[in-house]
Amino acid sequence: MTKVNEPMTDATAATITAGGALLARLKAVGVDYIFANSGTDFPPIIEGLAEASAKQIPLPKAIVIPHENAAMGMAHGYYLATGKAQAVMAHTNVGLANCAIGAINAATEHVPMLIFSGRTPVVEKGRLGARTVPIGWGQEMRDQTAMIRECVKWDYELKYPEQAVEIVDRAFAIAGSTPRGPVYLSLPREVLCEPCPSAGLEAPGSIAPATAGPRHVDLQQAAALLAKASKPLIIAQRGAGSEDGFATLSRFASDWAIPVCQYWAIQLAVPTDHPMAVGSDPAPWLAEADLVFVVDCLAPWSPDIHALKPGCKIVHIGQDPLYSRFPVRNFACDLALIGDTAPVLNDLADAAAPFLSETEKMRDSRRQEVSQAALERRRSVMARAEQGRGPVMSKAFVSACLSEAIEGRDAVVLSELGAPLEELTLRSHGSWFQEPHSGGLGWCLPAALGMKLARPDKLVIATMGDGSYMFANPVACHQISEAVGIPLLVIVLNNAEWGAVRQSVLGVYPDGFAARSNAMPLVSLSPSPDFTMIAAASRAWTAKVDRSEDLPSVLQQAIEHVMKRKTQAFVEIQIA
Repeated sequence: MTKVNEPMTDATAATITAGGALLARLKAVGVDYIFANSGTDFPPIIEGLAEASAKQIPLPKAIVIPHENAAMGMAHGYYLATGKAQAVMAHTNVGLANCAIGAINAATEHVPMLIFSGRTPVVEKGRLGARTVPIGWGQEMRDQTAMIRECVKWDYELKYPEQAVEIVDRAFAIAGSTPRGPVYLSLPREVLCEPCPSAGLEAPGSIAPATAGPRHVDLQQAAALLAKASKPLIIAQRGAGSEDGFATLSRFASDWAIPVCQYWAIQLAVPTDHPMAVGSDPAPWLAEADLVFVVDCLAPWSPDIHALKPGCKIVHIGQDPLYSRFPVRNFACDLALIGDTAPVLNDLADAAAPFLSETEKMRDSRRQEVSQAALERRRSVMARAEQGRGPVMSKAFVSACLSEAIEGRDAVVLSELGAPLEELTLRSHGSWFQEPHSGGLGWCLPAALGMKLARPDKLVIATMGDGSYMFANPVACHQISEAVGIPLLVIVLNNAEWGAVRQSVLGVYPDGFAARSNAMPLVSLSPSPDFTMIAAASRAWTAKVDRSEDLPSVLQQAIEHVMKRKTQAFVEIQIA
């Protein structure tokens, strides 16, 4: 008999269960983690993990995640930190239903991940893996994938065990191809129970992802448009793609004296105190712009609010510059530069460089105007933050205090209706992430867990509103933090209401009945739970702050705790 952890002979290693083969193949193509919430369809997955380990076949690390929304958020955050797609495994249709919000978020933000869920057994008897409990009938669907098909690039149901290796290779390559995004594979229990050839499980992936880049002629045209523009503008939402792209965009904006507006920013594109960073409001700049570079923006402005100058040229940059997955998105586009943001920005800067000498006078004439506007905006933002000091704190004040607390640290701030970007002083790529524009709430806390898992030495701070915190299944997330050893700092800004809903109502009906009512319908979350007790149930360090003078010291204590004690900390802040 072969003992556990002893190498297999050729004869005993000739086959492995399809479940084990699939898991091993994930490691071979580059998946580090499987974020899994197991169910009755998981016996061949669990057996496959044990079998592959016994045969000393490398595997991704499988982590028990007690809710699928948290699993999806962690895969999302891990990718943002590393650029590596991860795997999520869910339980049949009910688990996949819990994955749906995360799939919507990932699709909107071009985040690749491999989503798997079991399929209830097809047969009722006569095969290993056949139905054995009533839920085998109750969880069957005619089209299980329909729940997320619109949000994934590719989907398939595993038909035969020998497909396991090649189908993982294909799924991983498609997820990583331009434009990136999630893929889905359904796994019937009977198929996973069957034997699969084990040869070649550790070989490199057999299918390379397909990546796109802009045509040389289009780059030259974009450079020529820039050389002629007197009032160019850059609007960026999803950052600059990489550290190199961040440096390139910062330098490009400075060289060409182009204002950079980070409208509804999902990631940071240039430092918040960059001399060309003009904040989040595009209105005054769009009104005068004769050329706009739209850098990876789903919605670079609001057509119902913002008007463009007649004749203004628009150049879109991104993996999918026209965001083709969305049926209605009718922003003008005179030129599209397709590809990953950082390489496109580098190519654009190179193409425009020959025009620098002949445009010096025009560039210099607008540099002072833009830098002065940026400086005045920065002063106004910080003054507004100071006004929010009390007696009840504002989000702006909290953000300014947080900025001071993390100054000089290697930190990343995530916000889901939490600390706003404007009042933060951030100067590096990957230091800011906001909730996806799809608005699938409950994203921030698990995404921060995934990010901290990937970058254990970085200070990762998840900030969110009280409603977003409740949406995140916080009991599950705090349990994950403790169980896996992820020392995260969580900050909840509590106003006991759906603040975003209130602002939306006031935007549409500023003088309406709801605006004039003493209690606006459908926005209150009062009475508020004591959120510190939820975090404390998983042994988190906790604090509650309702006085502005206490906030700086509490933030410092919380940061010291997560960085030195290496366990989670939770701060609840009462805001207006």
